[in-house]
Amino acid sequence: MQIQPILAALKHHKLATFLIAMEIALACAVLCNAVFLIAGRLSAMHINSGVDEASLGAIVVTGFDPKRTADLNARMLAGLGAIPGVESVHAISSVPFGPQWGVDGMTLDQAGKKFGAVVEFYLGDPGTPKALGLKLVAGHLPSADDYQPSQGQDYFPASSRVLVTRALAEKLWPGENPLGKQFWAAKWQFRVIGVVANLSVSQYTENGEHGAEWCVFVPTQAGGQLAGTYLIRARPQDLDRVMVRARAAVAKIAPDVVLDYANSHSIPFLRARFFQTDRAMAGLLVGVIVAMLGVTAFGIVGLASFWVAQRRKQIGIRRALGATRGDILRYFQTENFLIVTFGIALGVVLAIGINLVLMKFFEVPRLPLWYLPVGAVALWLLGQLAVLVPALRAAAVPPVVATRSV
Repeated sequence: MQIQPILAALKHHKLATFLIAMEIALACAVLCNAVFLIAGRLSAMHINSGVDEASLGAIVVTGFDPKRTADLNARMLAGLGAIPGVESVHAISSVPFGPQWGVDGMTLDQAGKKFGAVVEFYLGDPGTPKALGLKLVAGHLPSADDYQPSQGQDYFPASSRVLVTRALAEKLWPGENPLGKQFWAAKWQFRVIGVVANLSVSQYTENGEHGAEWCVFVPTQAGGQLAGTYLIRARPQDLDRVMVRARAAVAKIAPDVVLDYANSHSIPFLRARFFQTDRAMAGLLVGVIVAMLGVTAFGIVGLASFWVAQRRKQIGIRRALGATRGDILRYFQTENFLIVTFGIALGVVLAIGINLVLMKFFEVPRLPLWYLPVGAVALWLLGQLAVLVPALRAAAVPPVVATRSV
């Protein structure tokens, strides 16, 4: 197939060719960036929280006197634990997909000069790691002596023996044994006694998936700063019923507090609500992609059909001179391939430009370059499928009918 005659023919239809190429360029840019954003949202929605979500729920109360947290904890732990179906209740600072409690920068030296990472701290009373379902991969879980009280308004005990996630250990001490390592957050000192496989931050964002599991579990006695949030464990089939009863029981257990109903739910409910916006955005982007590809395909079909109607004499002459149906079919497919290729070349530049704008104003990660060839292949296939019907119609025109129709 000679390319020069096709290019010469396209020069006579510059405006139509340019418009279709620009439509393809826009489709390429939108396709690459939209698919990348959808992939990011789906990745976030499938994050491993590291806890036994199906068996866990949280009750959160507010409005209590900070000086009477010991009494509040005693009443809440006893009252919630007495609900039929409850396996255990623990005071905890926060839960995955619930309100964020404590995030702080930590250093690897007491002087605060060797920065480590920004991590999220979870506090929990005795038995909390087991109730959460954390999977230990190194070291050991906290013993009874490791659970210390936080003094006054201090967030943590002065010196704590803690659990860290595998992701955080690899970040702070790559290639080293993290057990026994120390780090500091302001005036508080921490020593690693165990490593758990996974534990996600409570308020995950897609801005840097690498930090989604930079977490520390600090064993702490209930009281002081550890009050107001209670982890409930029950069998998965009983969890919803247990949570309904637990929310209703708060008014009787502690009539002097306010139930935070929005955050007092099962972990599966909190996860679904947390990612509700992400699901909606992914659905919207899928709709945009389908609409954009549909408009592009119809544009190619319409233009090809118009050109077939215009070129009936040319087709008839070529058929009379011995051109086969396959020759006519390949002509239109090659013509479409050239137009789509030109549009893709512009689209790649536009896709990168859009991604740079999103990075600057919306903190979206950089678009991986492999999305560009994948998008190009998708548009080449779309173009060939869209032009196939008009091309087959052109190839099926008999030479005699074509020449008489002039």
